[in-house]
Amino acid sequence: MNKLQKIFRDFIDTKKEYPLLAAVAAGLYPTFFYFSNNYGLINSWGHVGFFILFFLLIPVIGFLIIHKLSRFSMFKKVQKYVLPFLNIFVFLFLLKICLYAGLEVNISIGVLVVSAFLAFFLHRQLNKIIIIQLILAVIGMFTLIPEIVKQLSYSKEWMIQADSIDEVIFKKKPNIYLIQPDGYVNFSELKKGKYNFDPSDFENYLLSQGFKNYPNFRSNYASTLTSNSATFMMKHHYYNNGSSSSEAVNARDIIISDNSVLKIFKNNGYKTHFLAELPYLLLNRAKLGYDTSNFDYEDLGYIGTGLEKRQDFLTPLKNVIEEYTDTPNFFFIEIFNPGHIHGSDLDSEGIEGERALWLKGLESANTIMKNTIDIIKNRDPNALIIVMADHGGFVGFKHTKEAYTKTTDKDAIHSIFSSILSIHWPNNDAPAMDKNFKSAVNLFRVLFSSLSEDAIYLDHLQEDASYMKIKLGAPKGVYKYIDGNDEITFKRYLSNEYIKN
Repeated sequence: MNKLQKIFRDFIDTKKEYPLLAAVAAGLYPTFFYFSNNYGLINSWGHVGFFILFFLLIPVIGFLIIHKLSRFSMFKKVQKYVLPFLNIFVFLFLLKICLYAGLEVNISIGVLVVSAFLAFFLHRQLNKIIIIQLILAVIGMFTLIPEIVKQLSYSKEWMIQADSIDEVIFKKKPNIYLIQPDGYVNFSELKKGKYNFDPSDFENYLLSQGFKNYPNFRSNYASTLTSNSATFMMKHHYYNNGSSSSEAVNARDIIISDNSVLKIFKNNGYKTHFLAELPYLLLNRAKLGYDTSNFDYEDLGYIGTGLEKRQDFLTPLKNVIEEYTDTPNFFFIEIFNPGHIHGSDLDSEGIEGERALWLKGLESANTIMKNTIDIIKNRDPNALIIVMADHGGFVGFKHTKEAYTKTTDKDAIHSIFSSILSIHWPNNDAPAMDKNFKSAVNLFRVLFSSLSEDAIYLDHLQEDASYMKIKLGAPKGVYKYIDGNDEITFKRYLSNEYIKN
């Protein structure tokens, strides 16, 4: 210990400059910070290479070159400030990129000014600053390691089907379009509770287009990733028992790369197509399991939220419909309206303000979906079209984080999970087994039973229950909020058993 203390003391007291160490110290903590907080977004080797290059290698090269240049006599007066400024600026700038997922010009200018100010007054303390940065990096590494371990030890056991549905053979093979408007609440819930809104305009539009609306339908989970991963696997994952700090482990890989639904479609000769307004589900660059997409990974950045800039999907939709006429087709079309209310108290406009914003998003969603449905029906009149949301809009909360606190408010709970389901059946021939449409986890199992004309697959329906991760108001854990009979409950899920609280 004394020897280690001496090393630190000698390093702090020395006047020798270490540009290589200063560069590594500036980039190491931001790298660990971003990975530990966004592992589900960036768990690819491409992201690892990007961060090594831009957060470590480029700073190292830049520091070494600029440090060499600063030693020329013409820079003698400012030479002592150069390395401290570089270290502080790069450290703060990279942290800013991690926090805001972009350049943010005004904030960048502020970082530049603050760095110059700190370098002027703290240039003699550079080695102390480097030690602090390295200590932060060590802390960041110990935060990241458990997340990596969880990923590496991730069990796929929950994905195993209880029967042979992966081998189901369709007797009917219509083109199938799943249109998913983010956060679109069911008409039955819109008319009451926290929403208290008349949805008759779009509801009647769907009816006029031959759709059948399914009241009281809901999601099983509270977010896009958790809901869709269960839907496309036709199985409950229970938030992986709440073991991860992220929404769901490997959710994007499940949704985009490999799942039971895609396997079944491909086994039945379908071509599969992913079309979206935003690349949210593609951020971690998972291997694309769909045959086509309107996004190319080459056009996506390595840092971002995937919610920055919307892209046209209607033109690609028209093109794909016209091009793929020799095979049955499955389309997954993701629309990001109406969405849900703001995610934090800082951004919230209050309960009524958030409701008003959500209703504005609902108006946009209706317009987009009408355009989408019109294109499909004009070009593919016998299509099977499913409009199903991923979760509710959270209206009635001040912000979405409030939903992680236990509540007994029935309307608030339904606001989290209620989701639209409306289906255009070819020739208006809805199967009798559609009475089993109650929640998203069973959507495809019921659909595949209908297409195969074999009710045996209904023997293994999942419970139509909705689950939430609770952080406040009860012991942290995963809780069943709504049971299979649509009754409000509160049972903790742990190791495949329920614990009453």
